[in-house]
Amino acid sequence: MIALVDVNNFYVSCQRVFEPALEGKPVVVLSNNDGCVVSRSAEVKALGINMAAPWFQLQALARQHGIIAYSSNYALYADMSNRVMRILAQFSAQQEVYSIDECFLDLAGQPAPLAALAQRIRRTVLQWTGLPVCVGIAQTKTLAKLANHLAKRHARYAGVCEWPALSAATRQQHLREEPVSEVWGIGRKLSRSLASEGIHTVFDLMHADPEGLRQRYGVVVQRTALELRGQRCHALDEAPADKQQILCSRSFGRPVLHAGELQEAVSIYTARAAEKLRQQASCAAAIGVFIRSSPHREREPLYAAQLFAPLPEPSDDTLTLTRQALQLLSQLYRPGPAYIKAGVMLTALQPASLQQPSLFPELADPQRRQALNATLDAINRRWGRGTLQPASCGKAQHWQMRRQSLSRSWTTRWQELPVAR
Repeated sequence: MIALVDVNNFYVSCQRVFEPALEGKPVVVLSNNDGCVVSRSAEVKALGINMAAPWFQLQALARQHGIIAYSSNYALYADMSNRVMRILAQFSAQQEVYSIDECFLDLAGQPAPLAALAQRIRRTVLQWTGLPVCVGIAQTKTLAKLANHLAKRHARYAGVCEWPALSAATRQQHLREEPVSEVWGIGRKLSRSLASEGIHTVFDLMHADPEGLRQRYGVVVQRTALELRGQRCHALDEAPADKQQILCSRSFGRPVLHAGELQEAVSIYTARAAEKLRQQASCAAAIGVFIRSSPHREREPLYAAQLFAPLPEPSDDTLTLTRQALQLLSQLYRPGPAYIKAGVMLTALQPASLQQPSLFPELADPQRRQALNATLDAINRRWGRGTLQPASCGKAQHWQMRRQSLSRSWTTRWQELPVAR
């Protein structure tokens, strides 16, 4: 059996851990630049507010119902996620961290009843972190996702839905009631295509001809239908595959008009991408930079451009990558447009362990530069991202994204730790 453990309304729940007065109140967490709703409390969902709803359009409704909005606090969410995943690892020898708030556990060999184990998981996570979770248990990952959805939706399951333990009539009812869009991996566009063939519910997809699904939609949809029948097609992935490319980009908090500020942004994004590159022990053989102006300035034409270039030799060195990124930016930049976004992409990634030393290396002393990068990463891990960075990253960074309602970093900054009185 496989369990899917999912934190309820993760970002909102993280905010409530350290501000318990928010419990029972309508709360949302907003995306970058406080643009759209990316997490909603149950109270907000009851008001009919959808995910990705633009915040500026909700101002009147927010005042009417007292909706409290927070900017995304990524440091807090990442730390709380790590705590949850470490706890869940104690309940299974096989664990797949699927996303920041979801985790698959292999329950093979666990004593029955599994629902009792799932309730113990819920109590432990809640007691140790303050975060509420729901658990779905089934024979396959796709069914476990569906069971988790039911555990959240139906109060009678008390946060745990063990699919095989349900009666045949209850399973049949759920399959006929749930739209096909609730199935893991079936998005809106695919749902419309399936609906055109009379596949509207989970039941319809489960009983569709697998070979016909493969011919029309590919092997992924075929496997999804087989997993709904209880045939396991997706194994747990304990070690996530290395990324094939690394992208780091952000929208600016205000329009950027000067080349110097663009250079700061590109330098910071390159440093972050290089750090991620070293974390997975890879090197990049190519790098790309893109910049984009605002499409909402009627008097100014839209300017969007990108440029890629191969590196002289694959590298994970922050200074080497930054120098190349700034060279690309100098070719892309045009004075005049009001830029609202920039980004850096590292591509053609290769394992660092397989790199052959060059007879004429790009760096005069590769070992010394490797030690420098290791020191850079160690300092930033201990004291926070950006503590030590290239001078081209600047200091003022007035272009940084808007986060006007940012909560404290309760778990990652000494000066912001909660104080008990």
